[in-house]
Amino acid sequence: MKKLLPIILLLVGIGAGVGAGLALRPEPAPVEPTEAGESEEHAEKTAKGDEEEGPPSGREYIDLVDQFIVPVVNDDAVASLILITLTIEAEAGSREAIFEAEPRIRGALLQTMFDHANIGGFNGAFTNSSKLDRLRKTFLEVAQKAYGDEITDVLIVQITRQDIA
Repeated sequence: MKKLLPIILLLVGIGAGVGAGLALRPEPAPVEPTEAGESEEHAEKTAKGDEEEGPPSGREYIDLVDQFIVPVVNDDAVASLILITLTIEAEAGSREAIFEAEPRIRGALLQTMFDHANIGGFNGAFTNSSKLDRLRKTFLEVAQKAYGDEITDVLIVQITRQDIA
């Protein structure tokens, strides 16, 4: 009897779990009547398409894998570090090709960030709209030069400056 008790408790627990899952299952969504000639499958796809918000048609967003880290040097010493996360907006279907070319694109973008840091672009109010607009425009030009016109925009998702004391 001592050997059967754990098995009986296990079966009772599993039965209670299944029963609770069936009892608490959400009600299925009501099916809306469709117009004559329109298949239910098409109606479901249309309803799902209306709910999902995505990129503009014909575009997709590719997150670059790692952050960019750019040192800001003042008087021959690192004064701060800039951390930037970028996302590339490109024509639909170009995700795999862009991932294959990512090292070349990252290298070009990183060089642009170093140049921007060397001219003082990350000093002071570096998140000023005019400074970031110029940086975004330069990112787009560089990315298109490194990869091609399939890249339609380079988005700055996150930018942070960490001052070093």
